[in-house]
Amino acid sequence: MLRSLLGEPPRHNEGLLLQTFQEMEQAVQLFQVDGHIHREHEKDYYKFQVWTLGIISSLDELEQCTYAAGHFRNLVHTKLMEDMGPQEKGDYARYVYFYKDGFIRVFSLLDKLATLLNELYHLETAKTKPHYSYFTILRQFEYMKLYTDLGEKLLAIKEEHNEPLSNLRRRRNMEIHYMNAEMQDDLWQKHQSLHNKLELEDLDKHLYDLTESYLVVLKSLHTAFSYTNDYIGRQTCRNNMIK
Repeated sequence: MLRSLLGEPPRHNEGLLLQTFQEMEQAVQLFQVDGHIHREHEKDYYKFQVWTLGIISSLDELEQCTYAAGHFRNLVHTKLMEDMGPQEKGDYARYVYFYKDGFIRVFSLLDKLATLLNELYHLETAKTKPHYSYFTILRQFEYMKLYTDLGEKLLAIKEEHNEPLSNLRRRRNMEIHYMNAEMQDDLWQKHQSLHNKLELEDLDKHLYDLTESYLVVLKSLHTAFSYTNDYIGRQTCRNNMIK
């Protein structure tokens, strides 16, 4: 959708993005089939199916926001806000919009994954922390000693990209709880500048943090749903053997 607004052709899914969509779509089908087979748990499987469809839509939206942020960042060349013309100021504002939308979506999507994993694998995280996040779920795998192989894989992804993810998390918290993240940058710039001229924040560094965090989401979803599809397959085989 956003690419068409930017005058570009539609996205062609490939690589890890394509594989992740395929794993999630397979999970939707497996949840539907298992819901028909296990009538006593049909509502649960239908819930998992709906949640997964929501995650598919959220990933599509996150990819578009990340792409659009990069598109508008490339149109900003001036270092000082005062030196910008109207067009470049508009492009900067659009970059900020999609960058902020992107980093909010990163953690929203991870938390949606956390909700699904918590219920699907009976982690009972709410007993430990009623308002839990994705990062709580990662600790809960180890605490409960359940599906630790999945938990270790997801934790390894988080640790591999820990610095950019932590940077983005701090900016998300600033945005939600205190003030606009870009205003925090402006205050810092005014404090540092002798002439109160506002130099833009490090757009490349911020975009790097967003892109790397998007990659965390992508890898985590692919890992979680690949594991889940195998898990459902093993459960189905075991039930057939019992019968």
